[in-house]
Amino acid sequence: MTERRVVVTGIGTINPLGNNIEEYFSNLEKGVSGAAPITHFDAEKFKTKFACEVKNYDSNLYFDRKEVRKYDLFTQYALIAATQAVEDSALDLEAVDKEQVGVIWSSGIGGIKSFFDECLGWAAGDGTPRFSPFFIPRMISDIAAGFISMKYGFMGPNYCTVSACASSNHGMIAAFDAIRYGKADVMVAGGSEAAGSTPCRRSPRATTTRSTLRVRSTRIATVL
Repeated sequence: MTERRVVVTGIGTINPLGNNIEEYFSNLEKGVSGAAPITHFDAEKFKTKFACEVKNYDSNLYFDRKEVRKYDLFTQYALIAATQAVEDSALDLEAVDKEQVGVIWSSGIGGIKSFFDECLGWAAGDGTPRFSPFFIPRMISDIAAGFISMKYGFMGPNYCTVSACASSNHGMIAAFDAIRYGKADVMVAGGSEAAGSTPCRRSPRATTTRSTLRVRSTRIATVL
């Protein structure tokens, strides 16, 4: 089998250092830290009081109120980054064969905020099983890949890789191989996470677990 050459034609991001590529690169060059005091929930009783959160995020700048109800935060981040990448690539959406364009979008844990919201809402009630019809679609890890493909009508390979902190690396490798071995002509690949964004009425598990295991520091260290 002849292996094809693969090139990166577009990039996008929303992360603790910037909500787009320009802001991200600028803060990298300046040595800005992405760590800051936690704002997504009350961390007063936690040993660890800082995290690397996306800053100054307003979903209304990207989605209408009806649309955003369908998306967990990790899916919102996925759609924003993927949209930037597609636009940056200057992909001709009218001319490209969309059956040859795929999406592999990774996430280590998917829509955990949606999971907690629904479970705590049920626990606070009288036991009647009332859940949002968006519960499962918001929660599952591969929903981001699905929404990206539906936005553009891409019909090539579509799935999510899940391998903890290596999820996005494995997803990009899989996308690389899909093009290299002729399974697709174009792939949108990346990953998103919002596991620290769980302002539930009980302890946010990602922060609790890592603090308990002592794999997360309790102070912010500035390296110059």
